[in-house]
Amino acid sequence: MDLNELMKQAQQMQGKMAEMQEQAARAEVTGESGAGMVKVVMTGRHDVRKVTLDPSLMAEDKEFLEDLLAAAVNDAVRKVDAQTKSAMSKMAGGLNLPAGFKMPF
Repeated sequence: MDLNELMKQAQQMQGKMAEMQEQAARAEVTGESGAGMVKVVMTGRHDVRKVTLDPSLMAEDKEFLEDLLAAAVNDAVRKVDAQTKSAMSKMAGGLNLPAGFKMPF
């Protein structure tokens, strides 16, 4: 592969990455804990859009609710990260990069 071809692919990848980042901003995942009693909706940019608590949790103590909320947020973060990693793998898979080439991100 010559340098010109590699540069052309890098420019294509840059465009695809910008598109992927825009899609991530719009994409939403739902993190859950307590068997779905706590749900957190988060965007691909880790912005929390919505928190839903099952009404039965209102009788629980504060620390228990805090733990469930933290677990739901962590679940959402893991889902966003997995979604981003999958999208990056798909994007990089279409490039014919030299063996051992490491992406800068």
